[in-house]
Amino acid sequence: MQLEKIQTKIYEIRSQKVMLDFDLAELYETETKYLKRAVKSNIKRFPPDFMFQLNNPEWETLRCNFSTSNSRGGTRYLPFAFTEQGVAMLSGILNSEKAIEVNIAIMRAFVFMRQYALTHKDLTEKLLELENKYDKQFKDVYDAINFLLQKDIQETEQKQRKRIGYKNDETN
Repeated sequence: MQLEKIQTKIYEIRSQKVMLDFDLAELYETETKYLKRAVKSNIKRFPPDFMFQLNNPEWETLRCNFSTSNSRGGTRYLPFAFTEQGVAMLSGILNSEKAIEVNIAIMRAFVFMRQYALTHKDLTEKLLELENKYDKQFKDVYDAINFLLQKDIQETEQKQRKRIGYKNDETN
């Protein structure tokens, strides 16, 4: 199972990294309705911090981001979102070889993303620290760059303007 493929199916919703039921069903090579049926029959295993159902605004935002249809062939019900713990709990109710293999790969993807985020958090903090420390020294440079950008925009606008007034047209 490709780590990159799984990572593209991990979204951030309600400040949590989650996977949606239809993506999980695809990875498990089953239909979404069967995955949902298994979850509903074991609902006590899925408290709100393991799984939640998206609300309409969240679903509309996601649909716009990956262009799913709301007509024929689309999702009729709001999807479930599973946190890392919820995905781990799925392995207990979906007891097939494929489910076990996919869950191991998903757990590795979540761990990788967490490590990646921690690494980049340190770098971001260091960059902000440097920016704050040297920002005053480079203010003149920033101002000059902004001036040049504005000047370039103004020149482009002037070139696009249609000339009015007396025109010396030597072709007529």
